[in-house]
Amino acid sequence: MQGKIAMSAQDTIPYKEMRPDGICRVTDNFYTKTVLFLDINYQLARNEDKNIIFENYCDFLNYFDTSISVQLSFLNQTMDISEYEKAIDIKARDDEFNDIREEYTEMLKGQLARGNNGIVRKKYITFGIEADNIQNAKQRLERIEVDILNNFKVLGVRAFPLSGIERLELLHNCFNGDGSKLSFSWNLIPKTGLTTKDFIAPTSFDFSDGRYFKMGNTIGAVSFLHILAPELTDELLKNFLDIQASLAVNIHIKSIDQTEAIKMIKRKITDIDKMRIEEQKKAVRSGYDMDILPPDIMTFGVDAKKLLEDLQSRNERLFLVTVLVMNTGRTRKELENRIFEASAIAQQKNCPLRRLDYQQEDGLMASVPIGINNIEIQRSLTTSSTAIFVPFTTQELFSDSPEALYCGLNALSNNMIMVDRKLLKNPNGLILGTPGSGKSFAAKREIANAFLVTSDDCYVCDPESEYHALVRALHGQVIKLSPNSKDYINPLDINLNYSDEENPLALKSDFVLSFCELIIGGRNGLEPVEKTVIDRSVTRIYQKYFENPIPQNMPILEDLYNEIKKQPEQEAQHIAAALELYVKGTLNFFNHRTTVDISNRIVCFDIKELGKQLKKLGMLVVQDQVWNRVTINRNIKIRLEPGATDIINSKSKYTRYYCDEFHLLLKDEQTAAYSVEIWKRFRKWGGIPTGVYCMKIVIRLDFIQRRAN
Repeated sequence: MQGKIAMSAQDTIPYKEMRPDGICRVTDNFYTKTVLFLDINYQLARNEDKNIIFENYCDFLNYFDTSISVQLSFLNQTMDISEYEKAIDIKARDDEFNDIREEYTEMLKGQLARGNNGIVRKKYITFGIEADNIQNAKQRLERIEVDILNNFKVLGVRAFPLSGIERLELLHNCFNGDGSKLSFSWNLIPKTGLTTKDFIAPTSFDFSDGRYFKMGNTIGAVSFLHILAPELTDELLKNFLDIQASLAVNIHIKSIDQTEAIKMIKRKITDIDKMRIEEQKKAVRSGYDMDILPPDIMTFGVDAKKLLEDLQSRNERLFLVTVLVMNTGRTRKELENRIFEASAIAQQKNCPLRRLDYQQEDGLMASVPIGINNIEIQRSLTTSSTAIFVPFTTQELFSDSPEALYCGLNALSNNMIMVDRKLLKNPNGLILGTPGSGKSFAAKREIANAFLVTSDDCYVCDPESEYHALVRALHGQVIKLSPNSKDYINPLDINLNYSDEENPLALKSDFVLSFCELIIGGRNGLEPVEKTVIDRSVTRIYQKYFENPIPQNMPILEDLYNEIKKQPEQEAQHIAAALELYVKGTLNFFNHRTTVDISNRIVCFDIKELGKQLKKLGMLVVQDQVWNRVTINRNIKIRLEPGATDIINSKSKYTRYYCDEFHLLLKDEQTAAYSVEIWKRFRKWGGIPTGVYCMKIVIRLDFIQRRAN
């Protein structure tokens, strides 16, 4: 440490007190706090979105004035791979599919090995201020913390302030690279007489070698980024963090007062003008053209004037920036290889990494998120130049929920994507892709995964007869809907819980209107009078069932046909004539009571043989049948844990619905409106719908929204 020789490992760690609220007293009058922030999909975003994020990040940096010291820490830390294997392990159950679960788990472990989930990437911002006492520091630090969280919210970034014990765990992980856990609680301090530094310090520090340091069993070295390039790209920091090894990149930022910065630049311009005049006088005395000046003077003059213009006319400030890169390894050879890898990345951007010779102790302490920086190697950068070290790459999706499902590999980081859709704000999903890109395979994989991991029901609308083999392998039920089949589904099936409203016919009437519109067709769909006739008839045919809800009283399509014929309006006869083909004609497939039981956990509705005339009707009817099942499952409670019997340890049974060729339902206005409405209700009632959508038909979100309205 500067001006003092540390007598112990604890003395080397440069802070005086860590408080339970997360405030660290670094020196007598300097206090810091730390905020953890998560990633967002910056590298995968469109250029327009990147520009918006970059501009917002510039505004974020401009928030920090001269009284606030800022340290951005990006830590790649090695974690025990067995922890990830536990997260993806599928537990055995009391059924006959445990051999499939074992095989699926082995597949997931293979995918885990392809990625780099052994490396955990964490990002922190540590900010500090000077204050006379802890009361003043606490009040101001909390105000700055709120502003930082709000600025992150504008960027779409989730951020969380760290408590005292969380900061101690972070420092313990930085100082102890063996993966050991921090064993600490605040009541141990008065009991043992120890300080917080006694719990986080490594066994030893060794800075005797000017180019390396030893920290317990770990050897490391700290280098600084010598920024020489006139222009940098926003991928420099990303390339550093892509290194598959333990690494810490720290960026210390200190704002310069705007007035002082402008004065300083003006003084530099004056000095350059003076040098130019001296050169011109020299040229006159020597007898050559006075316009011939050294190129350095010309270049520096142009750059200084441009910088002054940026500070005066644009939303730019001036910062003093120090970029430190810390590599660690188990042996010196391993360390040198990692330093060489990091140096190669920096050299590609014309910014060499220079070792901090005989400053390794200060470099190490500036490379952990305490908020102190005793490295006096700084580079003046404007706001946009500082923001080029944009701290966002790609958002990782690896949920440790016991019901998380495998969804593939991250395109940038190559890490596994494990998501529990039940924990999302909206679990609804679409599987998009061009023909032959594997949409159906992705749906089958998720169905199998959900069947093996969760207790959810899975229902599939299969227009191309692709899913029946999987369903049969899982001992599910395949319902073949075709004119030659004896499996019938009554499109007018309803249960008393069909809707949230007191009258369940409100939503059922929407379905029947969609059903009739597909049958009647026409350029403008159903006319208002026709809708009135159908709605009135629907209300009447269900009266008998609601009075005595037994299966024999459930109406069928013929009952609707007969009721419509009784209506006095002329339009009623037009509707009845259109329905006759589906009631008494050759397409009377849906004019029967339901003859199948869909209580199985996994059910496939095979509608391939329905033909062009009936396929859309079949998809609409299947969707309505699944909605019926969702309303039933909503009132079924399942235990969260074996042996749990009370209602607190239970939840409603979820229903997953996979609809292949979903775009067919969005072609017609009424079916699109009904489908959108049902999908909205699915989420609230414990349903998780997934549409498989072929991208050869262009998705028009405004089109779908217009249908919904």
